[in-house]
Amino acid sequence: MPESDGALLVRAAEAAAEVALAYRGGPLDIRLKAQDGSPVTAADLAVNDRLEQILRAARPGYGWLSEESADAPARLASERVFIIDPIDGTRSFIEGEDSWAHSLAIAERGEVIAAAVLLPVLGLGYAATRGRGATLNGAPLTVTRQGDLTRAHVLAPKPVLDPGFWRGTVPGFRRSHRPSLAWRLALVAEARYDAMLTFRPTWEWDIAAGTLILQEAGARVTDRFGRPLAFNARSAQHEGVIAANPALHDDILARLHPR
Repeated sequence: MPESDGALLVRAAEAAAEVALAYRGGPLDIRLKAQDGSPVTAADLAVNDRLEQILRAARPGYGWLSEESADAPARLASERVFIIDPIDGTRSFIEGEDSWAHSLAIAERGEVIAAAVLLPVLGLGYAATRGRGATLNGAPLTVTRQGDLTRAHVLAPKPVLDPGFWRGTVPGFRRSHRPSLAWRLALVAEARYDAMLTFRPTWEWDIAAGTLILQEAGARVTDRFGRPLAFNARSAQHEGVIAANPALHDDILARLHPR
C-alpha cells in the first residue's frame, strides 16, 4: 500500500530529529537573517536539506514552501504544497532548551490536509490528517470546552495585552507562553490550554501544521479578524491567529476591536 501523506510527514519529522539532535552541544555556525535579524543555524539548514530530500523524492509533484528555502513562485501553481519549518523555536535550540519543534504540513488548494509536529527532546509527536482526527503519540486529542475568555488559560505573547486590541478593558485571562508557535497550537489541541492568540503577522510555516491539528481536535482557527486561513498564499503570511474551541473563539472575537 502506498505511504499516505500523513505517514510520510511523520517519517520525515523523525528523520529531521536525527539530524537536529546530532548538532546539540556542537558548533552551530549561527548567523542572522538579513530580512529580519532572526537567527539561523547549521542545524536549521541541514534539517531543511534532509526534509527536502525525503519529501520531494516521495512527492515530486508537490510544491515547496520552507522557512529555510528561497521562495519559488512555482509553488503557487501546485495543487498540493509542503509547508515546512525545519526547526520552529531556533533560539530555544541554540540555548540548549527542549521547547523546539519540527513542523511539517501539506496544503491542498489552500487547506491543510496532513500535519506533523515533533518535539524530539520532549518525546511529543502530534499528527493529524483531515477528517481523521488529531493525535499525540497515537492518543486522540480534543480541545477544552471553556467558553469564557476571562476564565481561560491562554498561550499568548505579552503584546496581546495591549489595550489597543480590545474593545474595553483587557480581559483578565491567565496568560502563558512557549517559544514554538507550532507547539503552542498543539498544546491547545491537547487541552492543556484553552486558546492561543497572536496578533502580529505570522508566517505559514509556523502555523500550518498546528492549524490542522487544532481543527481536527475540534477548534476554530482564524486570523485575528476572524477570517479563515488560506495556505500557500503569495505572501505566505497571515494577520495573526486566534485558535480556540468555537464558543471561546466567538467570545474572543466579540471582545476584540474590529479591523
